[in-house]
Amino acid sequence: MTQPIAVAMSGGVDSCAAACLLLEEGAPLLGLTMRLFPPEGERSGDEEDAARAARTLGFPHRVLDLSGPFRERVMEPFAAAYEKGTTPNPCVVCNRAVKFGALLDEALALGCGTLATGHYARVERDGAGGRTLLKKAAHPEKDQSYVLAMLTREQLARVRLPLGGLTKEEVRELVAARGLDCARKGESQDICFIPDGDYAAFLGRFTGRDYPPGPFLDQEGRVLGTHQGIVRYTVGQRRGLGVSGGARLYVKELRPADNAVVLGDDASLYGRTLEAEGLNLIACDRLEGPVRLRAKVRYRMGEQPCTAWQTGPDRLRVEFDRPQRAITPGQTVVLYDGDTVVGGATIIKGETTP
Repeated sequence: MTQPIAVAMSGGVDSCAAACLLLEEGAPLLGLTMRLFPPEGERSGDEEDAARAARTLGFPHRVLDLSGPFRERVMEPFAAAYEKGTTPNPCVVCNRAVKFGALLDEALALGCGTLATGHYARVERDGAGGRTLLKKAAHPEKDQSYVLAMLTREQLARVRLPLGGLTKEEVRELVAARGLDCARKGESQDICFIPDGDYAAFLGRFTGRDYPPGPFLDQEGRVLGTHQGIVRYTVGQRRGLGVSGGARLYVKELRPADNAVVLGDDASLYGRTLEAEGLNLIACDRLEGPVRLRAKVRYRMGEQPCTAWQTGPDRLRVEFDRPQRAITPGQTVVLYDGDTVVGGATIIKGETTP
C-alpha cells in the first residue's frame, strides 16, 4: 500500500497549490497544520483556512500542537541571539528544527513517507551518487533555497517541493481552478511571532527583561549619543538612530559586553571575508581545499563569487571577490554551485575592510 504524503498546510496559497499538484499525481494525502503558539480558545483563521482547503480537495487534515518545540528551538534561541548582539534568522532555524524536524517526525509517526511543502525550491536525486540535492527554484524571483540550506541530507531525502518549477501567477491560477478561497490570500512578510515587526517590544515581553540605554560610539570610541537598548539595532541599520552629524551614520558593531553600539559611515560596513560555524553540507561530505563558489549572506541578495574553505569539522571561511555590505553575525551564509545548494553555515564574524 502506498504511504500517504503529508502536506504542511499553512492555510496559504502555496501549500494549497502543493496539495493540488500532488493530487494530480494520484497520491494519498494527509494535511498537517502546525500550531506554533499555545491555543487560545478557538482555532486560528489559518487553521480554519487549511482545514477548509483540505475538505474541498477531499483529504484528511489534522492540527498538531508544536508550540513547545517552537518556543524551545526557535523563540528562545532568537531571544538569546539578540541579547548576544547577533541578528538571527528564525525562519532558517524553524525549517530545520520544527517544520522539517518536529513536523516531519510527526508525519512519519502517522505513517506518511514524505513531507511536502509550498516552498519554491527543488529537491532532486543524483542518480549517479544517490545523493539528495537541494536546488534553486526555476524562477529566481521566488527562489527560497536560502531558507532551506540548513536542512540535513536525511531531512531532504523525505521532502517533496512541488512548486519548484512554477511562477507565483501559475500557482494562483492552479488554486483558483480548484475553487479554493486562498487563491486571493496575501503573503505574510513578517516573522510569525512578531507580526508588528517590533522586535524590542517582543523581547521585553518574552524575556521579562529591560534593555537599558547605552552609548553610541564612533570607531575611535568617542561618545556620539545614547541608544535606547542594544536589542533595537542590527548591523547596517540607519533609520531610528537619532544621532545628528555631518555624514550619514550606520550601525557597524553591537557590543553587549559594554552595552555599546558602534557607528560608522557606509564605507565602513564593507568587507570581503567571513567566518561561520554550524556548517551543513548537502552536495558533498567536505569542502576539499579552497573551492570557487558563489554565496549570499542575506535572503534577498544575489549570489556573489567567492572562495570557500572548510577550516574545521563545522567551520567555514568565505572570501568574496568584491567587498560585501553588512556581513552580519547570526545570519546564514549559503554556498551555491550553479543552481545547486552546496550548504550553509551561521556567520560568527565578518571582517570589514580597513
